[in-house]
Amino acid sequence: MTRKYFGTDGVRGLSNTFPMTPDVALKLGAAAGRYFRKDKKQHRVVIGKDTRRSSYMFETALTAGFTSTGMDVYLLGPVPTPAVGVLTRSMRADVGVMISASHNPYLDNGIKFFGPDGFKLSDAAEIAIEGYLDNEISYAKAENIGSAKRIDDALGRYIEFAKSAFPRQKLLDGMKVVVDCANGAAYKAAPILLWELGAEVIALGTNPNGFNINEGCGSTQPAMAANAVLEHGADVGICLDGDADRVILIDEKGRVADGDQLMGLVATQWASKGILKNNTLVATVMSNMGLERHLNGLGIDLLRTNVGDRYVVEAMRKGGHNLGGEQSGHIVMTDYATTGDGLMAGLQFLNAVVESGLPASQLIDVFEPMPQLLENVRFDAGTTPLDAANVQDAIRAGEASFGNKGRLLIRKSGTEPLVRVMGECEDPALLRSVVMGIAQAVKDAG
Repeated sequence: MTRKYFGTDGVRGLSNTFPMTPDVALKLGAAAGRYFRKDKKQHRVVIGKDTRRSSYMFETALTAGFTSTGMDVYLLGPVPTPAVGVLTRSMRADVGVMISASHNPYLDNGIKFFGPDGFKLSDAAEIAIEGYLDNEISYAKAENIGSAKRIDDALGRYIEFAKSAFPRQKLLDGMKVVVDCANGAAYKAAPILLWELGAEVIALGTNPNGFNINEGCGSTQPAMAANAVLEHGADVGICLDGDADRVILIDEKGRVADGDQLMGLVATQWASKGILKNNTLVATVMSNMGLERHLNGLGIDLLRTNVGDRYVVEAMRKGGHNLGGEQSGHIVMTDYATTGDGLMAGLQFLNAVVESGLPASQLIDVFEPMPQLLENVRFDAGTTPLDAANVQDAIRAGEASFGNKGRLLIRKSGTEPLVRVMGECEDPALLRSVVMGIAQAVKDAG
């Protein structure tokens, strides 16, 4: 079924432009409230947000929508996305909402939902909510309008939960850690958590002003954190994104490691301890072939999914797996959390450093990546460049050129008007030629 509002990760877009407008947000809250409130009993929703200027506007609109259908709203304030999953479940709420556009610039925003189990809503639930959106919504009687209340200790609850990813008997004493919070949702939680565990903390990106989220910082732009690691002689750098569900690591030499390297490390360690369920890591089609070859050499399977952490989680739940993630830094550990959690994944790495006594640089080089190139090509809304004959011809020619030496992955983004052209090949020159050729064909068609 074609979706009008929901993409691969909730509703997302440019603020004050359809579908990310206050009136849609209000109706979205009412539609979700009507979907979850099917009787006259007490029903709850928790709402978290990141630090974008527009997040406050959408928080108010969603609150109005939910209360209009009789739902009681509990406002968490700025918290990481995984905190919403945790608190939805612990507060026995019917639904949780996170207002964030993750790693996108401040101009964008998004709304994503969590079910009562703390996991992101299924496709079926989102489609059902869309059904309410385009029809007349039945509001609650005046005497049944819901209430709204701010939860002052939400951050503390999440911090205590997140620390469960680090062994209780261990500390980070003597470790110097740079943490880049991207001026986003973890700007308070991350430095406090690391300090409580005993680390010397150099905190970056902790002064949000509504406009600077992900600006020159965070997991998508780790250069500032890498420089800080070198400047302060830190042991490791942890870079989060705007809603703190992603992490990128930096070793003591200032080198950046992506989600593939971290997943490779954790999968290898968990397998050696016998705690990697089904001896399988779940990752997306974007993960590097070098990771797959490394794991297979150790007798560990790599199960690939479509792009999007929700699809990773779905495959994990279906197959009974406990570790998965994305190259971008979403790391999902269902023994601990219901969604990607950058802080908890970072703590897994810090535990590996403490446990091994080795420097970060000897832990992040888990495998030799196959040369990989990604080109993002923007296209005009309403056009379908991938259907163009010249693009299809370029893709077929590229695949023929690669043969068994590499692979191509071309897809439309689920959150932005972009076509992502990704290739991997043992021959770097051939890789560049093929990827850039396809990207140019997409530009010409779009």
